[in-house]
Amino acid sequence: MSFDSLGLSEPLLKAVAEQGYEKPTPIQQQAIPLILEGLDVLAGAQTGTGKTASFTLPLLQRLMENPDLRQKPREVKALILTPTRELAIQVFESVKTYGKHLPLHAEAVYGGVGINGQIRSLRRGCDIIVATPGRLIDHVHQKNIDLSRLNILVLDEADRMLDMGFMPDIRKILSFLPKKRQNLLFSATFPSEIKALANQLLQNPAEVEVARQNATAANISERVYAIKKEAKRELLSYLIGNGRWQQVLVFVRTKHGADRLEKQLIKDGIRTAALHGDKSQGARSRALEAFKNGNVAVLVATDIAARGLDIEELPHVVNFDLPQVAEDYIHRIGRTGRAGMSGEAISLVCPEEAYLLEAVEKLLKREIPRVADTGYEPVSLKVMDAPKKNAPVNPNGKKDYRHAKKAPRRNNRQSTGGPRRKKT
Repeated sequence: MSFDSLGLSEPLLKAVAEQGYEKPTPIQQQAIPLILEGLDVLAGAQTGTGKTASFTLPLLQRLMENPDLRQKPREVKALILTPTRELAIQVFESVKTYGKHLPLHAEAVYGGVGINGQIRSLRRGCDIIVATPGRLIDHVHQKNIDLSRLNILVLDEADRMLDMGFMPDIRKILSFLPKKRQNLLFSATFPSEIKALANQLLQNPAEVEVARQNATAANISERVYAIKKEAKRELLSYLIGNGRWQQVLVFVRTKHGADRLEKQLIKDGIRTAALHGDKSQGARSRALEAFKNGNVAVLVATDIAARGLDIEELPHVVNFDLPQVAEDYIHRIGRTGRAGMSGEAISLVCPEEAYLLEAVEKLLKREIPRVADTGYEPVSLKVMDAPKKNAPVNPNGKKDYRHAKKAPRRNNRQSTGGPRRKKT
């Protein structure tokens, strides 16, 4: 199948050809015709399968087919919501790339940068907005955006929005929109919460799912190194140096851990940058750009980079810390092996993280291959040999994992008496 057979217009086909794409991916083959028909769509596909183009291309064509466009240009007709700034920027660039031969104007609004420049751009008018929830609500309250004539709503990475606690913001945004519109939910996974949201939001949706739930791409090779926690950094430096890795994305659990590992790797002579939510948007953009253009070899990131970052031909992903949520493992390693390329995903697992590895493998329904000789003293990754922190002791003197309590989170900030919106 070619893009010509999907019913796309000549300007869109020209833009696709200029990007060197010849054949649509499975998610594009199935989703594009449904969206062009005007149907609500609930679509799921693992990362790196061309999900963004599968809603961007038909969205652009639907807007061009709208007779109101000629009468009222520069009026917001499509809204694409994303959970993170990085994903908003990436989707915005895709909209500009595929719509370069169309008389449509798009704007991106997200936090972490000054709002005044966005206000000026929005007041000049636009047809498409790509936004993170918090900053979009700010603009609506300031009357910089009118969403009352919206035609199409897209929720991208909808499961991540739920994970990040954006449901109250999403409900508020829905109250700004007309009831009659086309709704598209795109997500890497289809958990039950997404099904519930779809039932509330979508009208008789067409469902598209091109990959088994909770599956990793077949072209990603995975390995686990069982190693003591204190030896992780040394092993990571060795793997990077010995393998002459020129580009590796390293995931850690905390912002402080990202900064600490960045400094350690720099001391080891490895060009490294860190990416996490406490950095300004300018610093985040500079770190990502330096990583993409090869000025730094290692990008140490929290799960802010687990979704949406499209880094061409990224060969290596390392889980320095395993994620607390097993599904995030799939999204993390999905940064490599994109667009049919091969990739490598390595996890450095200490005994204290054995229960997290067990959760990942339970989700995947398979065991991830272990490296037998790590060059360090062998350690066990059996859950019973690696008790969870704060696990209570049962009367037999053994750890009881069923009722283990999470360690309390330390909060050094003074409470403001109310919930804080997550950074977007």
